[in-house]
Amino acid sequence: MNSANIKYDQRGLVPAVIQDAASGTVLMLAYMNEESLKKTLATGVTWFYSRNRQMLWQKGETSGHVQKVKDIYYDCDGDTLLVKVEQEGVACHEGTFSCFSRRLDGAETERDTTAAADYRPAMTVLYELYNVINDRKANPKEGSYTTYLFTKGRDKILKKVGEEAAETIIASKNAAKAEILYEMADLWYHCLVLLAHHDITPTELLAELQSRRK
Repeated sequence: MNSANIKYDQRGLVPAVIQDAASGTVLMLAYMNEESLKKTLATGVTWFYSRNRQMLWQKGETSGHVQKVKDIYYDCDGDTLLVKVEQEGVACHEGTFSCFSRRLDGAETERDTTAAADYRPAMTVLYELYNVINDRKANPKEGSYTTYLFTKGRDKILKKVGEEAAETIIASKNAAKAEILYEMADLWYHCLVLLAHHDITPTELLAELQSRRK
C-alpha cells in the first residue's frame, strides 16, 4: 500500500472502516492520522487517533481485543480507508462484536454481549473453518482428516455427508441435545467440505438462503 495516496482532512485525519475479514461484518469506524497508519502497517495491528484525547491508541491494548490486520484498501478518492482484520474478542466497548448493533428504525436487534476474549460470532467461526478446509484442499497435510477426504474424492465426501445426516436424525429422535449438537457439528463440517470440493463459498450459500426470503 502506498500511503502517499491517502488524502487526510484539514485535521490530518482519515476515517477508517474496520471490517471482520472472515465474516464481512462491519465492526467499527475510527480515525487514523499518518503516524497511526504507519504504526498499523509496521505492527500488523490497528492503531487509531483519538479526536477526544488527541493521542494515538492501539485497539485492544488494555482489553486484549486486538485487531490483526489482513488487508488495507483505500477508496477511489483516497479519503477513506477500509481495514480488514481478524478480530480478537469483541470490537465494541459495550461488549458486542460490532459497534453497529442498533437499527435506525428502532426495531429490536439481537445483541450478543458476550465479552470473553475467545468470543467469535457464529458466522466468523463458520468462515474460519471453511478457510482451514480450503487450505487443506490447496495444501495437503499428512495426517489431516480433511486432506484424506479430498484425496478420496467426491464419493467419499458424499458418503460422509449421508452418514452424518443419518446420525443427526437418530440424535434428534433420541431428543438428546448434546448428541444433536455433536452430530450436527459433524454434518456441518462435512457439508463445508462438500462446498469446498465444488469451489462454492458459504457466502454463495447464504445468498441463496437470503434470496428465498423475498
